[in-house]
Amino acid sequence: MAFSRCALTPSVTRSRMEKTMESFMPTDPEQLRRAMRQWATGVAIVTATHQGVSHGMTVSSFTSVSLTPPQVLISLAQNTRTHALVRASQFFGVTLLAQGQQEISDRFAGRTPDDQDRLAGLETFTLETGVPLLRGGLAHFDCRVIATFTSGTHTLFIGAVLAAQSQPEADPLLYYDRQYRRIAR
Repeated sequence: MAFSRCALTPSVTRSRMEKTMESFMPTDPEQLRRAMRQWATGVAIVTATHQGVSHGMTVSSFTSVSLTPPQVLISLAQNTRTHALVRASQFFGVTLLAQGQQEISDRFAGRTPDDQDRLAGLETFTLETGVPLLRGGLAHFDCRVIATFTSGTHTLFIGAVLAAQSQPEADPLLYYDRQYRRIAR
């Protein structure tokens, strides 16, 4: 099979392409926020514990990196307590929330002060690392940090998945355009 090279020829084409790209490039953080609201995601709670202190937060930046070896990625703002605990302990847990767990999502999304014990009164359990995971979630991942990457205000943590479990009979809690949503069945 032969491939042909494609090149931008006239400067008119280049100019048109530059204008098109400019229309897609966010010029301010609010424009980027509006665009990102169009991404429907599941809702994940990241938890960590270090020297007897546990904390967690709601995140939308969670994804699988590799199945072999099993790895996932989370993105945490550097100014959060959860970030500090993950950085110090080098372990984190992820609970994917099930439909009906909106209140838990709100609690971990910062609608309570960051220094408040967000895990208080919730039923938790642990797998391999001792990081608390929330009972009733759709899926759980217990991870050891194997790589980090700092970008802007956030750190990307890649975790080796040491243990995982799921409840496939439950439906996921979804978030789209600043509202919780349901899967239509």
